[in-house]
Amino acid sequence: MYVILDIETTGGKYNEEGITEIAIHRFDGHKVVDKFISLVNPEKDIQPFVVKLTGINNKMLRTAPKFHEVAKRIIEITQDAVLVAHNAQFDYRILRTEYRRLGYNFERKTICTVDLSKKLLPDAESYSLGKLVRSLGIPVSDRHRANGDALATIKLFKLLLSKDSNKSIIKDVVRDETLGELSPTQLDIVEQLPSEVGVYYMHNKDGDIIFLGKSNNIKKRVNQHFTNDGEKARKLQKETKKVSYEKTGNELIALLKENEELAKNRPIYNVLRKNKLFSHAVYVTENNKGYFTFNVKKNIGKRNRAMTFNGFHSAKNHVFKISQEFHLCDKLNGISEAKGNCSKYNEGKCQGACIDRENVEAYNERVSQAINMNCLLQKSLVIVDKGRELGESSAILIKKGHFMGFGFVDLNYQINNIHILESVITNMNGNENTNHIIESYLRKRKGVKILEL
Repeated sequence: MYVILDIETTGGKYNEEGITEIAIHRFDGHKVVDKFISLVNPEKDIQPFVVKLTGINNKMLRTAPKFHEVAKRIIEITQDAVLVAHNAQFDYRILRTEYRRLGYNFERKTICTVDLSKKLLPDAESYSLGKLVRSLGIPVSDRHRANGDALATIKLFKLLLSKDSNKSIIKDVVRDETLGELSPTQLDIVEQLPSEVGVYYMHNKDGDIIFLGKSNNIKKRVNQHFTNDGEKARKLQKETKKVSYEKTGNELIALLKENEELAKNRPIYNVLRKNKLFSHAVYVTENNKGYFTFNVKKNIGKRNRAMTFNGFHSAKNHVFKISQEFHLCDKLNGISEAKGNCSKYNEGKCQGACIDRENVEAYNERVSQAINMNCLLQKSLVIVDKGRELGESSAILIKKGHFMGFGFVDLNYQINNIHILESVITNMNGNENTNHIIESYLRKRKGVKILEL
C-alpha cells in the first residue's frame, strides 16, 4: 500500500517552514482507496514569492485547521503504507518536523519519484514534476497546489510501476510488509485480487517472485494455485506470503508482460520456456507457373516464412480460413488434392489459378494481402486496445516490424505525438517470440484499432 503525498509550505528558513496545504491519496497500486485534502493554518505568514507561486494567501488560511487538528487523520491514512512523493525528502522532512513539534516521532518508509524517474526514464530532459509530466503527455491541473501535484504524481507513479519490469519497487514493499508479520491466509490473499485480466506475481517472505503468470481472471487463477494438488503446487502454496498483480486491460499486453518478465525474473516455480514459442510456420513459395503457394511445415528458419503457429493444425486451419476470405486456390495451398481444377472453381469462388487461367500478378497480389493482414514485417504502427480503466487506452508500438514496448494513455494526443508515446511506453525486447504473440493475437481479435505511423 502506498500514500501519494504533496505538501505546500510557507517558505522561509530550513526547518522553520509551516504547512499551508496537504493532499494525501492512499493508493493500492491500482486505484485510490482513501484521500485527505486540506488547507492548514501554519500560524505564521507566507513568504510573498510562495503566495505568487501557489495562490494561497494568509487570508485563506485564517479559518483552516491547525496542524495538530489534522495530525491524527494523517497518521491514520498513512498507517502501514509507503510514502510516495516527488522529491520525497522535502515532504517527509516537513511532516517529521511538524510532528516533532507535537512531541511525536513520525516514521514511514519513503519512495521518491524523482529518483525512480532518473532510473526508469533516463532520457528525460528535466525531472521537475511540471516538465516531466508535460513531456509524458500527463494532464495536470492546479499546478503548485497540493492536490493538483498529488494527482499528477499518482499518474507518474503508475507509469513508473509499469516500467519497472524487474519489479524492484514491489519487491522492496513486500519485503517490508512481511518482515516480522504473520502472513495473511490464502483466503485473504485471494479476496483482495481482481477478477480482471493482467499479470500476477507470487512472492515469498523475502519479497522475491517465485511464480508469475497471466490470466483473464486473476482471482480465479490464483485460487486454482491454492487449491491444486501435487508436490510443486504444495510447495508454492507453502512459500507464497503475498500475491501482487498488475491489471493490463487486455490479454495482449498481459501476454507480452508475462513473456518479458519471465525472462527477466526467472521465478523458481515457473517452467523454463522454450527458445521459440512457435513450432510450425506457413511458408510462401512460388510454383513453376509463378503462383505463390502456402506450405505448412515445422519451423525451419526465417526464409520465406510468412506466419508462425503453435501447431500444425492451427496453421492449416488458418491457411483454409484466408483461402476462403481472399478467394485463393485450395489446390495451390494444399487443401485440395484435385487433379484438375479445385471444387471452388466450379462454385465460382476460385478464379482458375489451379488450371492456370487466372492472371498471376492479380492472384499473387491477393496472396500478399492475406499475408500482410496480420503480419508485422517492416511495418511501423501503433496497436490501440482497451486500457486498465474507463477513459484509458493501451498503446503497443511497432517500428519497422520490431516490437518496441507498450504504454497506457489517457489522451489521443499521447498516441499521435510519437515523441511523447516513446517516453510513455515501457521499453521491451522485441524478437520472433513477441512478433508471434502479437500476430497470433491479431489473427484472433478483430476490431483492434491499428494506426500506421
